Amino acid sequence: MTPETRKLTNVIILGCAFMFVFTAFQTCGNIEQTVIKSINSTQFHGSGYTSLAIIYTVFSASNLLTPSIVALLGSQLSMFISGLVYSAYVAVFIEPYTWSFYLASVIIGIAAAVLWTAQGNCLTINSDENTIGRNSGIFWALLQFSLLFGNLYIYFAWKGEKHISDYDRRTVYTALTVISLVGSFFFILIRKPVSEVQSTENNVSDDEHEPTFRTQEQPSQAVAAFKSAINIFLTKEILLLSVCIAYTGLELTFFSGVYGTCLGATNYFGDQAKSLIGLSGIFVGVGEVIGGATFGLLNKFLSKYLGIGRNPVVLLGLLCHILAYYLIFLNVPNDAPVVSDVGTNEAAFLIPSKFIAIACSFLLGLGDSCFNTQLLSIVGFMYAQESAPAFAVFKFVQSISAAIAFGYSNYLMLQWQLLILCLTAFFGTISFILVERNAKSSFTSRGYDRI
Repeated sequence: MTPETRKLTNVIILGCAFMFVFTAFQTCGNIEQTVIKSINSTQFHGSGYTSLAIIYTVFSASNLLTPSIVALLGSQLSMFISGLVYSAYVAVFIEPYTWSFYLASVIIGIAAAVLWTAQGNCLTINSDENTIGRNSGIFWALLQFSLLFGNLYIYFAWKGEKHISDYDRRTVYTALTVISLVGSFFFILIRKPVSEVQSTENNVSDDEHEPTFRTQEQPSQAVAAFKSAINIFLTKEILLLSVCIAYTGLELTFFSGVYGTCLGATNYFGDQAKSLIGLSGIFVGVGEVIGGATFGLLNKFLSKYLGIGRNPVVLLGLLCHILAYYLIFLNVPNDAPVVSDVGTNEAAFLIPSKFIAIACSFLLGLGDSCFNTQLLSIVGFMYAQESAPAFAVFKFVQSISAAIAFGYSNYLMLQWQLLILCLTAFFGTISFILVERNAKSSFTSRGYDRI
């Protein structure tokens, strides 16, 4: 196997592993608030929005420390252990208790920070400036298949259901736990790139002569990784790009937790309201996969022959999201995010339409893939030599905004949530364009291309 083939194989395995783990986790998050509203137990009084807010708060607080953990454990072991923690979180819903639910929310927040930092490191060491765009797209497309499979089951299993029974909940979450465990073991299949293997062999040779030096080097690497994350966070490029990254955290919260809950709470959809949660997730996934494949796998063709770089892709993402938010504003009742399990009988400016609701799901997914594939690409290129700290900072900013969004989702009416999303989308796109323009001039000497 050639070095390039091994790297590409690693990226595909990485994407498949995340696809399984996040088939479980994203399906879990998509239906979480709806399931919790249906739990009839004196021992459980949790909130799905509160749990997700805790996850992303801990996630953000942990991100600046995780480069040190990845430096000590390595990206492969870090991802494997984190995958097991994700499986444990999903398993909590089989027999939920308030204390275990919130404890698992804290622990998975730490694991998520480790997982995504290790992922960014693994993706970068298996790429170069010529393949980072392609590999980002491959990874993103495979990851977003996770939105299809779990939600497809939800759509058919919950069709016509007005209340989610304990049996239905246990069946779904047992299956999701097993799927997450399968994904965790996929991480073991990732092999070191040839360059990394050679570096390791050289280090082993050095160890024979300087064992004490090598023993002291690991802690120093961890400290260096932490300092590097702080320094990267304070750079002008990342501070400016943080506006766009923060937006992706807000819109992630909306399409993964809030929008499906809104559809499930809209009584105008009748007996199909609960199954629309799954159908919405499927079409978000379709949009994500199409976007990832188009702007990742075909990036060289788009750049070389059509002259399409990062900025037009991000502008397309902005257009998709603004259109989706406007249609959601017209189609979904304003109180849908905050009503009880009974749902809302209110109508928006239009009589709620299933077709418009699902079309908006597709636009949300397509727009999200536009933003994220380009952010992964530009961060991976600008900080190729410091990938773990750079992606830790990326997730630090994204998870802070997601935590804030899950926090206000419990209380804000839909119109105000949509207004926040529109404003941050606009300013985030401007910030990305400025960073991209500066990057073109700053990195020309390194053979930088549009994507």
